[in-house]
Amino acid sequence: MKILIADDDPQILRALRITLGARGYEIITAGDGADALNAVIEQHPDLVMLDLGMPRLDGLAVIEAVRGWSQVPILVVSGRTGAADKVDALDLGADDYVTKPFSIEELLARIRALTRRVPSVGDEPVVQFGAVTVDLAAKRVTGAASEVIRLAPTEWRILEVLLRNPGKLVTRELLLSEVWGPHHTNDSGYLRLCVAQLRKKLEAVPAGKPTPAAISGVTTIGSPAGSTAAVLTVPS
Repeated sequence: MKILIADDDPQILRALRITLGARGYEIITAGDGADALNAVIEQHPDLVMLDLGMPRLDGLAVIEAVRGWSQVPILVVSGRTGAADKVDALDLGADDYVTKPFSIEELLARIRALTRRVPSVGDEPVVQFGAVTVDLAAKRVTGAASEVIRLAPTEWRILEVLLRNPGKLVTRELLLSEVWGPHHTNDSGYLRLCVAQLRKKLEAVPAGKPTPAAISGVTTIGSPAGSTAAVLTVPS
């Protein structure tokens, strides 16, 4: 299992790299928030351990950025003990929070608990609707001739949320919270734009005989109250 450890204290990085490495974990390290974000993108860790007070990009900004496109487990390991810091980190998408100083046994227990929640590749379904095939494990979308449909990270996250709620109405507020974080539940304009772009890409896939399910795979729905929801229709 690959763990990314992001902290601006080189002694902590060295100690954790040695301790966790001795227990069989593959360790990647980053000394600031920008390097941490790049490592998540390029190295695809199975778990991210993150300090909050880092240069260039603080931990909260890293959490928010990562949650825009990935559900990798995030364990905050920070010297900040205030309740507000913990709430902010958890609200932005962190899965757990450990304060410094910590015991290595507690840290290992938290790591085991978080990694037990990570679905195996076999648990991730492949979903088909119309001429589109979505492999959730590989994060890959293909058309009828197996051509890759390239989605932006935000478009992928919107599609993933909808696919994980088949046949259900997903509210605008839920989509905004899941994709951009709990502090962006009123930013509906950008959501409409992203959904429109996603729908355009999916509907552009050629099919022998387009079906209503293929054409209306992603639909925005307005209610009399003015709220917006989305539904993905996947034929059984």
